[in-house]
Amino acid sequence: ACAEVHDLVCGFLLMYFCSGADVIELGVPYSDPLADGPVIQGAHSRALEKGTKLQDVIDMLAEVSPKINSAVVLFTYYNPIMARGVETFLADIKKAGAAGLVVPDLPLEETESLREKTKAAGIELVLLTTPTTPQERMGLISKAADGFVYLVSDTGVTGMRTKVADRVQGLLGMLREETDKPVAVGFGISGPEQAKQVSAWGADGVIVGSAIVRTLESAEKPEDGVAAVGELAASIKKAANEERVAA
Repeated sequence: ACAEVHDLVCGFLLMYFCSGADVIELGVPYSDPLADGPVIQGAHSRALEKGTKLQDVIDMLAEVSPKINSAVVLFTYYNPIMARGVETFLADIKKAGAAGLVVPDLPLEETESLREKTKAAGIELVLLTTPTTPQERMGLISKAADGFVYLVSDTGVTGMRTKVADRVQGLLGMLREETDKPVAVGFGISGPEQAKQVSAWGADGVIVGSAIVRTLESAEKPEDGVAAVGELAASIKKAANEERVAA
């Protein structure tokens, strides 16, 4: 990756920590990000155009992880893992400071081998449930997941929504019947009000991606974007915490 990308990503990781992020999701650029909407697809494309590779992401993480207390979860599709070799990939990201892994294109039935290897490597494998996941399958996914369960709030790809679907409250209730592991809600959370709402419904965490990328895109200069994203992240954290205290 070019120095510009390196410095920007490292700056973001430090800023997220300073803004109160408990967990930081770090994405690996990929040419076919099928779970992502247009905003994050654009970010993938720009990173790849600047020559960013998996090793660059690992190097950035290794540089920043000793300076932060936030857990870093790597978000990557399966092809880059397979191309590097599963054991090598896991050893490399663990050494760099990763605590967890999200692989959105790997269904539950195909995670068994990877789960064994992530456990051996000391990496928590986070699994996803969706609005179309039957409750019995939610239970199986929750049992297999490490760390926390990632609840996708809406069908479709990542992106900003004007409101969180009301059914998320019911989905959280179904998950609570199946597991006592923490549940974080993602896909469509774009601001403090939505974070406050899902926290009121019982979510343990909120995951924000597209709104952060869009905020960066809207800034005139990269350093302005880092500052604006920091403000957004802090406001989301504050809203979620306030709702939990009130509850």
